Amino acid sequence: MIDEQADRRGGRRLERVPSSRDVLEGSRTVVHGLVTRLLPPTIVFVLLLLAWHGAVVYYDVPTIVLPSPAEVGATLGETYPTLLGDAAVTAATAGIGLVAGTVVGAGLAFAMIGSRRAASTILPYVVALRIAPVIAIAPLLFLWFGRGVPARALVVTTLTVFPITIATLDGLRGTPESYLELLRTVDASPTAVFVHIRIPAAAPSVFAGLKIAATLSVIGAVVAEFVTLNAGLGYRVFETAAYLRTAETYAALVVLSVVGIGFYLVPVVLERAFWH
Repeated sequence: MIDEQADRRGGRRLERVPSSRDVLEGSRTVVHGLVTRLLPPTIVFVLLLLAWHGAVVYYDVPTIVLPSPAEVGATLGETYPTLLGDAAVTAATAGIGLVAGTVVGAGLAFAMIGSRRAASTILPYVVALRIAPVIAIAPLLFLWFGRGVPARALVVTTLTVFPITIATLDGLRGTPESYLELLRTVDASPTAVFVHIRIPAAAPSVFAGLKIAATLSVIGAVVAEFVTLNAGLGYRVFETAAYLRTAETYAALVVLSVVGIGFYLVPVVLERAFWH
């Protein structure tokens, strides 16, 4: 911790250089925080692996039914170049769709907060888009727009628009009335009120919606790849499962889980950066 001392003669404030003890205490705090946060899930993960391996060995389960963690790890090491390529395709599809869904969803929310008529007109269609099964929408989109990454990203967009729109709209509507009244007393413009009050007040709700949308984007990408069957981790899971290459299926699922966690962590990091 840096102590500030006033120099009475010069009127200047002098900062004490942190000592090695301060640096050491700060490092210990950071390490303790990381250990506290990472240790419980790590222990659970190890216990699950041990239980999985023990069940496979004890019941002598065939690899084609349930491979052991060691077999999955070995397969992952053998096929990782292919899986990384598939992961890049899935991540690109999910990322493009997530960005598009965020832009469209936020735009719709901004329009609805500014006009009740717009809200009553737009909201039913947003809800209807979410209710419609994505597995039913996907074939139509591929029929109209082809089977490439843009068309698959459009499937992701249909999944992510709803949580972004609703979360942003609820956040904008939840702006404390006292804040709005304060800016009205100083004759602030509607634009200034929106930018400096409504958007910051809506940020927690927006980030909550973005976390949901981030995970849905990966799900949407996988569903699209199940339908197109030409690239990505979804295609890899379907293809290896169809030919009973179960260890490869599990390896692809491991990579897919990592991609999903990575997408979830992006808004988490952005939220912390935004607030701090």
